[in-house]
Amino acid sequence: MSETDRVSVQTYVPATQRERWRAEADELDMSQAEYVRAMVQAGRRGFELGDAGTGNGVEADPPDATPGGDGLKDRVLDVLDESEVAGWDELLAGVTDDIEERLDDALEELQAEDRIRYSGRRGGYTVVDDGR
Repeated sequence: MSETDRVSVQTYVPATQRERWRAEADELDMSQAEYVRAMVQAGRRGFELGDAGTGNGVEADPPDATPGGDGLKDRVLDVLDESEVAGWDELLAGVTDDIEERLDDALEELQAEDRIRYSGRRGGYTVVDDGR
């Protein structure tokens, strides 16, 4: 397995914890997976997580975050910290690793809201006709 291979990690937390994480992720315009990944990385680095208005000691907008919330520069540095030398393909994989998970989350939510559905006959997702 190479350093750019993605794997799934699953954990169980109380429902109240998940709802708090979901709300905080929404406030930061992040997916839940992106939020949990960022919080784990912050903890591993030993950041001081002060109370910045989220009510739980998690800083909502760290001072070194890239404006706009995407943190691209930080993510590039993370990839380089892990591998010391990285080519274009490895950097691209490192900064876009969550897009598949975010797309999957969005598709699941849209299907749960009955706004889209998968059509095997058509070979992909389609918008649900509201007139039916």
